[in-house]
Amino acid sequence: MFLQKPSADAVARFLATQADLPFSYPDVGASASTPPVGYDVDRTRVKLGEGEAVYLAAAAAIKRWQQFRLGWVDVWPRDAAIQEGVIVAVIGQAIGFWWLNACRIIYVVNETGPISRFGFGYGTLPGHKESGEERFLIEFNRADNSVWYDILAFSRPNHFLTRLGYPVVRRLQKRFGRHSSAAMLKVCSLVK
Repeated sequence: MFLQKPSADAVARFLATQADLPFSYPDVGASASTPPVGYDVDRTRVKLGEGEAVYLAAAAAIKRWQQFRLGWVDVWPRDAAIQEGVIVAVIGQAIGFWWLNACRIIYVVNETGPISRFGFGYGTLPGHKESGEERFLIEFNRADNSVWYDILAFSRPNHFLTRLGYPVVRRLQKRFGRHSSAAMLKVCSLVK
């Protein structure tokens, strides 16, 4: 917990302590299919537009972590590669404090075909205030030309403060889904 946004050095030190730790939950990879029982599940799905240009812009935005550039949430390092094993810190501001949360990318989705998909799923490490997984996915359905942004998450508290303030945590999780979708819609609205 920090009173101001942590510095890059503080975040780097935090991630160094998390680098070799295991995931903080047993259901690693479950966001690729069906979320396990015993977690809160959140799903946000929004149509971004139509056409391959929108799909390519949305996929590029995911590669740049733009779904996290929300002011009250960010990711570090900002240029982290979307590849299995990469560790990032999700930095969030809530109730007057900044929080650091460690995640590791579990899998990457990069499929072409009648429905093309790009995205990734990451899981929480012990330094995360929640325990679980989140998947960010862009889908392009060539049959109807639609492009969708889909977030699927399952989580439960992993820290005494998240247990204590769980109603607030749940509101913030819903807010993240809305704001992340709005950020992706903004990116795609610029596509001609």
